[in-house]
Amino acid sequence: MPIRSAGTQPSRRSNGARVQEFSAKLKAVVSEALIHIFEQEYRELRPRAPMPALDIRFRRFTSLNTTIRLRDGRLHVRLSDLLEHAPEAVHRAIAHILLAKLYKKLPIQRIHADRYRRYVSSEPVARQAEYIRQTRGRKKILTAKGHHYDLDEVFESLNLRFFHGLLGRPTLTWSAHHARRMLGHYDAAHNTIMVSRVFDRPDTPRCAIEYLLYHEMLHLKHPVRVKAGRRCVHSKAFQDEERLFPELEQAKAYLKRL
Repeated sequence: MPIRSAGTQPSRRSNGARVQEFSAKLKAVVSEALIHIFEQEYRELRPRAPMPALDIRFRRFTSLNTTIRLRDGRLHVRLSDLLEHAPEAVHRAIAHILLAKLYKKLPIQRIHADRYRRYVSSEPVARQAEYIRQTRGRKKILTAKGHHYDLDEVFESLNLRFFHGLLGRPTLTWSAHHARRMLGHYDAAHNTIMVSRVFDRPDTPRCAIEYLLYHEMLHLKHPVRVKAGRRCVHSKAFQDEERLFPELEQAKAYLKRL
C-alpha cells in the first residue's frame, strides 16, 4: 500500500484556498465593473454634480428586487443575486433606471426600460425568479375560516358554478391585516389565494367576496404569460370570463366604496 506524505494535505487545502481567492477576485472584478457602469450613468444624468461614493452589493432577495438609497453622501445599491450574471447592457439599464428614479430624471429612456423588461421577462430568468420565490420566500398562512365567511366554502361553490368543479383548490387564507390596497391576491409560487380580512364582516355582501375569489381563481385558469417581452396578466380570455360573473357591476360598486 503506498504511503502518502503528510505534506500532501496542505497542498489540497492550498488548492481550496486558491479557488476561494479566485472567486473573491472575480467578485471584485464584477463589483468594479458595476461601479464603473453606475459612475458612467451617473455622469450622464448629472454631468456637473460631484460623484458620490458607491456601495453596490448583490443580495439573496426573494424576488428580482433592486434598491438604491442615498445616505451620508454614499449611494447604496442592492441588487438581487439573480442579476449578478446579467449582460453588461442589462446592468447598464438597471443603473440608468435606479439613478433616474432616485434623482427624478424622468422619463426613463425607453431603450433601458425595454432592455430590462425583456431580460427579466425572458423564460429562463422568469423561471429562476419563480423558483427562488418558492424556496426562499415565506408565506404566512392563517386560516380560510373567518368570523363570517369561510373561503373554502365560497371557493367550492364558485368552482361548481363556473369551473365544473375542475379547479384544484389552492391554499386559501384571510390576510393578517385589514388591508384596503391589496384586496385579493393569487401567489402562483406558493399556490395561495389571499383575501383581505376587511371583507370578513357581516355587512359585506356575499357577491363581493365571491367576485374577489372568482377573479383570483381565473388567475389559476389563465396564468401570466409573456408576449413580446411584456407580461400579460389579464388576457382577453381572462377578461371575457370575468364578465360572466352575474353580479360584476354590483360587486365592483361595493369595492369602490371601501
